[in-house]
Amino acid sequence: MKAIRSLLVVTLSLAVSGLALAGQGSPRVDHEQFRQQQRIEQGVARGSLTRHETLQLQRGQHRVARMEARAKADGVVTRHERAMLHQAQARESARIQRQKHDRQHARWQDKRWQHERYARYGM
Repeated sequence: MKAIRSLLVVTLSLAVSGLALAGQGSPRVDHEQFRQQQRIEQGVARGSLTRHETLQLQRGQHRVARMEARAKADGVVTRHERAMLHQAQARESARIQRQKHDRQHARWQDKRWQHERYARYGM
């Protein structure tokens, strides 16, 4: 009876600790997702991202989030899955950087563009 009881206690403690680890998942991945989302929002606020670029970058973030959800689905994020997530995040980070600095600006926030447009027509 004591053996069964101690076996049950060990099994339950392992299950609870496994659930706690599964809930934690990959905090570095979550933090990087948060930082990249902030960078996208900053680009929108400053006008350095057009509407189309913003949608593309949001789609990329969603793709990484789906990859993370699939990796966490079985409760364990393996070393290979973590490497794939980091690679995808690095790719998205490079896309964010490239889109923010490609000299395309959101027209509704670029005062210089509006000035040049009206100057051409004598307005």
